[in-house]
Amino acid sequence: MPENAKVIVRYGPYRACGVVDYRTSRLEGLQAFLNKHGHTVELTKCEDWNTVELMVNGQLVYKCDINNLDYGGDGELDELCREASDAVLKAF
Repeated sequence: MPENAKVIVRYGPYRACGVVDYRTSRLEGLQAFLNKHGHTVELTKCEDWNTVELMVNGQLVYKCDINNLDYGGDGELDELCREASDAVLKAF
C-alpha cells in the first residue's frame, strides 16, 4: 500500500575477509532500488549476524541473509531487491 514509505533497514554484522563487522556495501543496491521507487531508507544496526530486516510502520515485512544481496550496484539486477520492494508495497 505505501508508495512513499519510510523503510527501516536493520542489518547485522557479517564475515568478510575473515573479519566480522558491520558493513553497508551489500546494502547499497537495496538502498538505491528503494530510493528509486520513492521510499525513504534509514539504516539501523542490529545484533543478529548475517541479517537484513525491512520494517515499515513498525512491522517486519521482509528478511534475508545479507550475504545473498549483491555487492554494490544499483539493485536493478538483484532479485532480492525486487522481492524486498514488493514486500514494502504490500505492507499495511
